[in-house]
Amino acid sequence: MDLRLSEQHVRFRDELRVWLEKNLPRPWREELRAADASEDRLIEVRRAWQRKLNDAGYLGLDWPEQWGGRGATAVEKSIFEAESARADAPPIVNFLGISLLGPALIHHGTEEQRRRFLPPMLSGDEVWCQGFSEPGSGSDLASLKTSARLDGDEFVLDGQKVWTTFGPWADWIFVLARTDAKDRYGGISFILVKLDTPGVTVRPLRQITGESEFGEVFFEEARVPRAYLVGGLGEGWKIAMTVLAYERGAVALAYSTRYARDLAALAAACRAIGRSDAVVRDKLARLVVENEVMRANGVRMLANLADGKIPGPEASIEKLYWSELDKRFRETALDLLGPGGQLLRTSSQAQAEVDWAREFLWSRAETIFSGSSEVQRNILAKRALGLPQMQ
Repeated sequence: MDLRLSEQHVRFRDELRVWLEKNLPRPWREELRAADASEDRLIEVRRAWQRKLNDAGYLGLDWPEQWGGRGATAVEKSIFEAESARADAPPIVNFLGISLLGPALIHHGTEEQRRRFLPPMLSGDEVWCQGFSEPGSGSDLASLKTSARLDGDEFVLDGQKVWTTFGPWADWIFVLARTDAKDRYGGISFILVKLDTPGVTVRPLRQITGESEFGEVFFEEARVPRAYLVGGLGEGWKIAMTVLAYERGAVALAYSTRYARDLAALAAACRAIGRSDAVVRDKLARLVVENEVMRANGVRMLANLADGKIPGPEASIEKLYWSELDKRFRETALDLLGPGGQLLRTSSQAQAEVDWAREFLWSRAETIFSGSSEVQRNILAKRALGLPQMQ
């Protein structure tokens, strides 16, 4: 296992750094600190950045070239994510479509579906959200109840999806729906639905952060062409596993890069308010060490991917570690910064570099999405430690 970057990868990293320095919009965070800044404005900032990345050929890096990608390796994709975090670039608006649905269409979709959906997905002209979780069917996704019955050349959808990221701004949703009530896994299908379809209703969900990034989607006899079925009837679970494999890919390097930047900002903020005693230094040092452990595990996983190995339990280690570390990190930040760390980003007295209050509140969600911490521990107990399953 070689943990060093090759000359090709170093060249790609250096070229990317130069491009980011020349093209990154500044100061995008400060613009959003204005009291009248809206979530709609944030979405437009992210959409504009996505278009710039797409024009430069930096989106869908690991997609085949014929579908707008570069055919890049997992290492190059991870370098891109880490360097974007290092440069503090805005997240793109269509990351669910490009990261999850795009690979699913490339692997399982028809030629017509790829030609129809992939180009506007990359450009940001059509934004996608994910219709997997339901009330009562999150971690146990196979228990979903949303149904899709065939009526001629159309599916008729009934049910509800929840925690749909970017649902309030999306144009389309990729849905797991039950097409056979008697088959737990083989009775699920993967269907694409336009959100302005009659019978589809999207409602924003107000979060504890004050944002409405999530939504809930209701289907009431919504009729969808059968041509929007991805793969075969009843193949939704298999396709979902493809999607989730990409969702839980090697992201530790990007997170560790971002945390290193935020840790530097936290240390500077502590010095500015006169908090630099031994206890504070010990807490900061502990976070630095934990972040390095996460980075090392991410490098190990990336090296395995570069060797053509399929991620195993280490993917669960990665997801469990970074989500729990983020929670500890944000709790420590508020503890060290005191009341000043709880100010909203729109306050003139708030810390300029990091929205600490928002990050603290958001960190709770990270231990739930992409497989909760409890689910990851169960996976590790069974697959890595070989422990018996409780009956």
